Amino acid sequence: MYPRARLDALTDGLFAVAMTLLVLDLRLPDDFQPHDASELIQGLIALTPKFLPYALSFGVLGLRWLSGIQVRSPDENLGSEYVHWWLLYLLFTTCFPFVTIVVGRFPNLAPAIWLYAGNTLILSAIGLRLLALIPDVEPGKQRDHQFLLAVLIVSSGLAIGWSFIGPRHALWPYVMGFSVVVIANRLRERRLKRAS
Repeated sequence: MYPRARLDALTDGLFAVAMTLLVLDLRLPDDFQPHDASELIQGLIALTPKFLPYALSFGVLGLRWLSGIQVRSPDENLGSEYVHWWLLYLLFTTCFPFVTIVVGRFPNLAPAIWLYAGNTLILSAIGLRLLALIPDVEPGKQRDHQFLLAVLIVSSGLAIGWSFIGPRHALWPYVMGFSVVVIANRLRERRLKRAS
């Protein structure tokens, strides 16, 4: 048995570092020397293709972290199978800065999309396995978590499929997926307000 508090501390630290490292590739070139405000604005606008992967990755990691703290078991200790799966989950979480840099630099190449979407797909599949291993989870929270993971899996599959047609726009299924999650959360909140 492993104490949950230690695993939570490691998880929070890794998510914080991974989410912070995402921004490192969002920078102006070292040789960029604007002569006026207009050139600086043009240089910042040129970063837009790198901003979408950054924002998507931050959103994916943020939602995964939030889901992890919402879906809880009352147990203070965790079994070794759960901990081993969680370490694998953290391995793919720490890969997010790398896959984000690759897709940010090469958004028009299908292998960059495959790498990004594949990492997200594996992370989500491991999340489903972890969910199955958590004892005594509230059914409503478990259902919400499964929905989020399903949206990420579908978005990843669509991104991979879209990359064969037009890799430059293959990350848009994630934007659509986030929209679905936001709308579903708002509808759930309205339902809860009406019920109370």
